[in-house]
Amino acid sequence: MRRNLFQFLFVFPLIAGVFFVFWGMAYAQGVVRDVKVVGNERIEPETVLSYMDVRPGDPLNPETMDRIVKSLYRTGLFADVSVRQTGESLEVRVVENPVINEIAFEGNDKIKDEDLLAEVQLRPRQVFTRTKVQSDVTRLYDLYRRSARFSASIEPKIIKLGQNRVNLVFEIKEGSVTKVDSIRFVGNRRFGDDQLRSEISTKESHWYSFISADDRYDPDRVSYDQEMLRKFYLSQGYADFRVVSAIAELSQSRDSFYITFTVEEGPRYKIGKIDINSSLKGFNPDVLKADVRFSTGDWYDATDVQKTVDDMTKTLGDLQYAFAVVRPRISRDPALTALNISFDVAESPKVYVERINIYGNTRTLDKVIRREIALDEGDPFSREKLAKSEQDIRDLDYFETVDVKPGPGSAPDKTIIDVGVSEKSTGELSVGAGFSTSDGPLADFKIRERNFLGKGQQVDFSTTISGDRTEFDTSFTEPYFLDRDLSAGVDAFHVTRDFQSESSYDQRRTGGGLRLGYPLSEKWRQSLRYQIENNDIRNVRSDASRYIRDQEGTRVTSAVSQRLTYDDRDSSLFPTDGIYSWLDTELAGVGGDAHYVSGKIGSSWYHPVLETWVFNALGEIGAVTGYSGEAVAINDRFFIGGNTLRGFEKSGVGPRDLGTDDALGGNLYYRGSFELTFPVSEDLGLKGHTFSDFGSLWSLDDVSGVDIVDENSLRASGGIGVSWRSPMGPIRIDLAQPFLKKDYDKKENFRFSFGTRF
Repeated sequence: MRRNLFQFLFVFPLIAGVFFVFWGMAYAQGVVRDVKVVGNERIEPETVLSYMDVRPGDPLNPETMDRIVKSLYRTGLFADVSVRQTGESLEVRVVENPVINEIAFEGNDKIKDEDLLAEVQLRPRQVFTRTKVQSDVTRLYDLYRRSARFSASIEPKIIKLGQNRVNLVFEIKEGSVTKVDSIRFVGNRRFGDDQLRSEISTKESHWYSFISADDRYDPDRVSYDQEMLRKFYLSQGYADFRVVSAIAELSQSRDSFYITFTVEEGPRYKIGKIDINSSLKGFNPDVLKADVRFSTGDWYDATDVQKTVDDMTKTLGDLQYAFAVVRPRISRDPALTALNISFDVAESPKVYVERINIYGNTRTLDKVIRREIALDEGDPFSREKLAKSEQDIRDLDYFETVDVKPGPGSAPDKTIIDVGVSEKSTGELSVGAGFSTSDGPLADFKIRERNFLGKGQQVDFSTTISGDRTEFDTSFTEPYFLDRDLSAGVDAFHVTRDFQSESSYDQRRTGGGLRLGYPLSEKWRQSLRYQIENNDIRNVRSDASRYIRDQEGTRVTSAVSQRLTYDDRDSSLFPTDGIYSWLDTELAGVGGDAHYVSGKIGSSWYHPVLETWVFNALGEIGAVTGYSGEAVAINDRFFIGGNTLRGFEKSGVGPRDLGTDDALGGNLYYRGSFELTFPVSEDLGLKGHTFSDFGSLWSLDDVSGVDIVDENSLRASGGIGVSWRSPMGPIRIDLAQPFLKKDYDKKENFRFSFGTRF
């Protein structure tokens, strides 16, 4: 008993001490009873409390206070946060971040304010934070670097206002454009630096580089150049070629870059064995041999391999193997430094068109698009017809984008064709001004709708006033009259022309006509036309040639004509390959005063010399003769020169009265042209041209008179030109020099045309 009492007296104080220690610690720590917010101006206390990660009854300790500080900082609303304990209460003192009143840019000239504002994320009435400002500064630097201005400096400034508001001003020093001073190559042995520089899009800066932006440093362009180098070497047989590195070093002055490409060429390979393997049942792979663009022993060219795959796929598509896949398999023969190429054709069933889906056209009727598609539901699928259909839809010029894709149908032998378009504006209301060496200063007003009511109809009204010409035209064209492939139209016009400088008279024509066109086959088309017009030869100078004085007066021309065309060009808007030929005939005398028969026949051939270089050859001949005892009037004769024979003035060649220097026109002519078009700057739409024109004009009905010259002599010229699809309109400059001419011909070495619309 005494022992138990002794143990109790010893243990009890110990237990009580421990209890009181823990009880004291718990009392000292306490719990959160109340939270007070101090320092807030714009934000309500309840809102601040809602952001804090703490609730009444939570332990009152340093961890809780630290959690409050972190949660409030994360909101981005406060510049400073502090927490202080007062008994069982917490006092949270905050300093609010200011609100942005206005964002401004100073010093920027090359990039507009609206473009800079679109790049930054901060906006007026948003909370200002230094982190967001720094992020926006980085974005602005990236924008200037994309504009090749690596020396730009940007400094944000804060202007404090009342009510805790600030104006944010970005002070910008744009600096000059950072250009590429040097492009070097390391590791190239087969091709020199100059050759490789010509194969990439980035160019070194020269004095003439202002016409393009190719000399500006762009990291994305350098990456693209690596791919261009790879394609070039692969086209030359270097199948193991690789770009080891592409390093761009910024000069200390930050105004230029030095780019170094390090390459490994590897060996050059020739073509070894060529095989075509097919898993198509009943298909003879020898059919595809005609599509192979190379032979054993040729240097390997990756471009030819890909073109061969494309040609084989096209051939298979025409044979109704729509989803046949051709895969080139290449194996190396190190001993012969050769590449053996096998084309493997995967099995695929014959495919028929199940359905054609058209989407994206919000205004244009489905039938306007559908009638350009050479395939119908149930037809055998043809990739060639599908590609032509896509090009025909593009040539409508109603859409920004056209995407025609075949997809799998409900069965392996069926396909669904999806035609996606994105419409663009087809209406024009324009006022224009410009200058040309043919017509002098000119102004025009035009209302045009190429897709009237979404039906593909075209309505035009235009007027042109220039130094030598005043013209009013109106027309309406229905391309699918009676829902058939018949184009029908009606025209009306009133034209006055000043021919005083060429032939000492003025001409006024007023009339109208009806048109009807229809296809004869896929590539052949014919159009018929009836036109009646009142021709007035007036203001003939008293000292004009008697051949012109005899023409003075008014006569009515009533004529029927036809045009037969053949067109297999790859595009009617921007042709690069194919032939366009025409035959025009006209008979005047179906009523009226004029009696003549005329005809023209010509052809224009386009051929791609290189990937973006196009050669064009054109030839045309024409003849006109009167009947019923009538001579051909001067307004019905032919004239060439100017655009039709560069190097010579308009009406600058052909029969002429040397006594009065009047051009008289002719009844027979021929003309031709050879022109090579090549890109100067694809980014700017700048193209160069080199050309040679030739032709002749002769044959008057009456050549009596000592001062009349009428000779069938060849004229020819050569020259260069440049054209630009500028934002202000098309611009073209030609410099031509005749090298075959007669003394009485009129030369024109410089020819310039410019137009704009606003």
